[in-house]
Formats: sequence, structure tokens, C-alpha cells
Amino acid sequence: MKYLSALLLAGLCLLAQADIAPEAATGRSQLKSASGQHWMAVTANPYATDTAAAILAAGGTALDAAIAAQLVLGLVEPQSSGIGGGAFLLYWQADKQQLHYYDGRETAPAALKPDHFIADNGRPMAFFDAVVGGHAVGVPGLLRMLDMAHQEHGTMPWPALLQPAIRLASDGFIVSPRLHGLLQDVAGHAPTMRQQAFVDYFFVNGQPRPVGSRLKNPAYAATLQRLADDGIDAFYSGALATQIVDAVQHNPLRPGLLAKADMAGYQPRRRPPLCKPVQGWQLCGAAPPASGPLAVMQVLAMLQALPGASEVAAGSAAFYHRFAEALKRAMADRDRYLADPDVVRQPLAALLDDGYLAQRAKGISLTAASVDVAAGVIDGFSHWQAAPSPELPSTSHLSIVDRDGNIVSMTSSIEMAFGSRIMVGGFLLNNQLTDFSFVERANGQPVANRAEAGKRPRSSMAPMLVLDQRQQPQLVIGSPGGSRIISYVAKTLAQHLFYGATPGQAMESPQLSHHNGVLYLEKSAAGQPLQAALEAFGHRVQLAEQASGLHLIVRQPDGWQGLADSRREGTAAGR
Repeated sequence: MKYLSALLLAGLCLLAQADIAPEAATGRSQLKSASGQHWMAVTANPYATDTAAAILAAGGTALDAAIAAQLVLGLVEPQSSGIGGGAFLLYWQADKQQLHYYDGRETAPAALKPDHFIADNGRPMAFFDAVVGGHAVGVPGLLRMLDMAHQEHGTMPWPALLQPAIRLASDGFIVSPRLHGLLQDVAGHAPTMRQQAFVDYFFVNGQPRPVGSRLKNPAYAATLQRLADDGIDAFYSGALATQIVDAVQHNPLRPGLLAKADMAGYQPRRRPPLCKPVQGWQLCGAAPPASGPLAVMQVLAMLQALPGASEVAAGSAAFYHRFAEALKRAMADRDRYLADPDVVRQPLAALLDDGYLAQRAKGISLTAASVDVAAGVIDGFSHWQAAPSPELPSTSHLSIVDRDGNIVSMTSSIEMAFGSRIMVGGFLLNNQLTDFSFVERANGQPVANRAEAGKRPRSSMAPMLVLDQRQQPQLVIGSPGGSRIISYVAKTLAQHLFYGATPGQAMESPQLSHHNGVLYLEKSAAGQPLQAALEAFGHRVQLAEQASGLHLIVRQPDGWQGLADSRREGTAAGR
């Protein structure tokens, strides 16, 4: 009976999906804010939002909708995520009142050595020397993770969930201004333009596909159809896996180490989610190798430990000063201590201890900016050292609630925009290995996030849920943005939960990012007046674009409110 019900739901889904024309992005689901009594979907692109809405309307679970939407995102937002990359997924199972966490982060090939990012001159490679080509391609984890979660929480058959993306890839989608603009950014980059499959798909006569043109991807449609017919094992072994490995190992620019055994042996991880109570709220998120939620929790706990926290206005320079100082300390801790927990022992409990965070907060002056903030000292872990690991502002996120109250918060990525630029089977491969530190040791001591065989690189991705005192979900959140994800999510939560801003005000207020150097403040009408005030505190401030892509869902008395960040092309849909 359950299987027949699933088939019926799939049929309803496909009927609903037939109403989603290739031009949907120009005429449907354009809302940045939506309300719904029964379900809600907020994703990074109108096509994906429409797809999730169709699945939810047909009775699918939040997990079903997330899978279908993610496969569409890999087509219409290929610069940000896709089946050639990885993801972290939170799933709230309403009937059991239980939060699940799935780690689909990429892993380093077995042949990788600790000096992987050291150039012939003995110095760390320049980032762009490492990032394009096969050198930084890790084992893609997204599909294995989605399959694991689907087996436990999906109701619609796997093949039905692939059909919306198959149809859209076959019929074509409309190139958006954002996709066109990002293609323009890489058009002059010689290594990128040597990746022939990438150029053939995205460019015409050397120019990016124009805004409003229809782009078809029959290769992606064929890949997904194979995954629909044969299951995801077809991706990790067989002809498709061979294509992926050959494209990496024989890349004409810079070959990589990915092997067939790496693909066949990949396994996602079920891990306990990370949770911490702060002022009556239970903050929950992905645990390491995702570093974002822990850093967010540290920031919010430090802010609440400061004197007069309740007297500070959400949009004031005083708030932004306090926030920047707490962020500096959280980022320093993250850089030193966090990495793949399967390889590196790390002090998670100590980093989230109220006493430790209160002590960290005592170092924050309410009137002056600090300089060169160091990580906190934790007994037994002083040997770990920090070293830079570049994380550029890319990635994607979706937030979904279904009619039964099941929830997905998922952040996915192929690392920097367009990943490695290697295209196989209509999709792009990641360059996530550049999220490792490029050096093995610093100050004579080991770096926690150093590159090692089989290891998962640390990530700033921060899919999160906020529960109330009754342990009921009240808010779903996440964002793209590389290492800036931490500041985007933390600022939005802080301003809304503790400083009186509405969810929309908190999301749209000026963004900042800070990594113990220059404070980058959003270049906007609202951000510019803050510059002088923050400089008066002693911060070195530089105005810059801050392209957050927050996707919020907030519980309302009569249902849910969905909000998509105005800075990107995401939309919300509910019923």
C-alpha cells in the first residue's frame, strides 16, 4: 500500500510539474516573501522553488522536495552547487520530534599527500593555480547523501524526483542575469577558457550565453535519466564514474588524483547534530566538518554575555561593533580547532561551554576594536595551529517545510563559482580540496585542517534550525557565501532573536564579514552611514559587496513565512 501511495503521489507530482514551463523563472514564484498554512519552500532560484512547490503540493515530504529542487539547482545555478559537489543536510522528523544530520562533504583522494598544495619552489601554491583543473577535485558526496536520506525520509520514488530536472534540461531554461554576470567574470580567465566542455556549453563565439536566452543541457538530462533508471550506483561506479575519473586525471591544465576506488568507496556520514541553548532558544546545526553552526553559536552566546545586551538597537553601530568583536573570536577558534572529526580530535564541548564563552566575551571592549585576536586556549589542544584555507563566496542553500511539519535545511556547494570548471555529463566537478589549509604545519605544530588522504575539508556552511523552549522548530535558516556564511547567518539570528528586528529586517540589514583584519561592510545605502561610526571604534572598514543569499522560514501563528534574500535571485512559495 505504501508503494502504491508513493506511485500515486509521483503521478500527481508529474501532473503538477507539467505546469512548470521553461519560462517559469520569468513569470512564477518571483516572491521574496510568501506565507503558507501548510507548506513552504525557499530556494536560490525560481525554477527550483517551483519544483519544490510542485512536490509539496502533491504530498511529498520536505526531503522529496529538497532532492528535486537540488537537482534543478545544479542545472539552473550551476556556478553554485550540483551533483559534482557535496552538501550538509538537516532533517527535522516531525512524527518523532527528532533532528537528523547528514554529512555529504567531499573527501580527498586516497593518493593525496600532505604536500598536495606545495609548489615546486617549496611554497604554497597560489589559489588560482590550484583551483582550476583536476588538482582540487574531491570525491562528490551529494548524491550518496541524498540517497541515504531519501531511503529514510522520502515517500516519492527516486526516479520521479529526477523528472523535473530531466525535463527542464531537455527543454531548456532561461539564462538569468546572475548566471550571465558570473560567466562574464570568468570569461577573461585563461585557465578557465582552456576547459573545452565548459566553454562549449556556456559560451557562444567566446561570449557568455546572453540573458534571456534558452540553454539546453541534453547531457545532464541523459545523466539524470541514467540515475533514474539505474540508481546512484551508476554515478559512483561504471561508465559515468570512469568519465569523471578520466576527466580529472587527464585534465590538460592540471591533472588530479581522483581514482575509481575513491568514487566507489565514498560513504556519507550520519552524525549527531550540534545544538546549544542561548537565552531560551535551542540553536541546532551541522557539526564539523561544517564549522559554521558552531561559530554562529559562539557569536550569539558571546553577544548575550556582554553587559547591556538588551539595550542595544539591532541596527546601531554599537551592535555592529559588538558583533564584529564576537565574530573575530569565533573565527579564530574555528581556524585553529575545527576540521574533519573522523581524523582530528577537537574540543567541541569546550568551545561551546558557557564559562569559556563568557571568558572570551570579557576580552571584548564596548568602546574600542581589538587587534589580532587569537584563538582561546583549551587544555589538551594547544598543539593545533591555524593556517589560511580560502573559501570564496559561492555555494547554495534551500529551506523547506512540508504539510506534516518535516523540515529540511540544506547547504550545498561545488566550492568557488563554477568549481573546477571541469564538466562531465552536463555537470561541473567541485574544487573543494582548496578548503584545506595549503600547509601541513604552522609555527612548528600541525594544522588541524591540513590536507590528508580520505579527509573531508572544513567548511563554513551553516544549515541551521532554531527550536523554542518546547523543542519545537521556529526558524529555518542558511546561506551561501563561503567563509562569510558564518557572519550572514549569525547577524540575522542575533538581530531577530535577541535585538528586536523582524526576520525581514534582520535579513536585509547591512551585512559585514570580518576575519581578524579588515572589516568588510556592505556597500549599500544603509551600510555607508555605519562606516564612520565603526571607524570611530577603531575598526579598519572597507565597503564591499556582500552577496548573502539567506533563505529563512519562520513559524507564524497560522503557518509559515518564507523569506528570500533580495541580494540574489532566490524566491519563496507557500500554501
